[in-house]
Amino acid sequence: MTPPHGLFIVLEGIDGTGKSTQSRQLAEWFRDQGREVIASREPTDGPWGAKIRATAATGRLSPEEELEYFLKDRREHVEQLIAPALAAGKVVILDRYYFSTMAYQGSRGVDPGEIRRQNEAFAPVPDLLFILDLDVDTALSRIGGRGDTANEFEKHESLTKCREIFLGLAGEPFVHVISSGDGPEVVQERLREIVAGVV
Repeated sequence: MTPPHGLFIVLEGIDGTGKSTQSRQLAEWFRDQGREVIASREPTDGPWGAKIRATAATGRLSPEEELEYFLKDRREHVEQLIAPALAAGKVVILDRYYFSTMAYQGSRGVDPGEIRRQNEAFAPVPDLLFILDLDVDTALSRIGGRGDTANEFEKHESLTKCREIFLGLAGEPFVHVISSGDGPEVVQERLREIVAGVV
């Protein structure tokens, strides 16, 4: 009997679309199927990820510095966690990946295509990319509703540009755009339907 092949799933979208909740529930569903699951997020909790998180509250770096930090954080993530887990046949589920870098740094004027090229030089392309989509006003109201104030990453104009970049990925064969305005149960059901078609 051959061991299960690794499966790499990424959830993306602007802030407030429910990525963290959906990632957690999808990981639990896979575990119920008997699969080993690695659930992670970016920026990571590693040294470079911690620096990125700190700047969200204290003030943004230049776009070039910010991109450099993300690349260093992601390279460590790929080498230490993602690649070994996939090689071992595990399911890897990420809450954000380089598509967020394309969107958020792209909204600051960096070419999203160039960001993608730099990342795909070392970072594996996911088997499935789910883009949870929501209009910006609703997303911002959700962020406010959970007691958070919109930080520097979460301003309306920036999120509008980010959403446009995310939606620009639609049409690629591994990309699935799912409305997150339908309620978390409906979203999770749709995720599982699509995943069931590839496992």
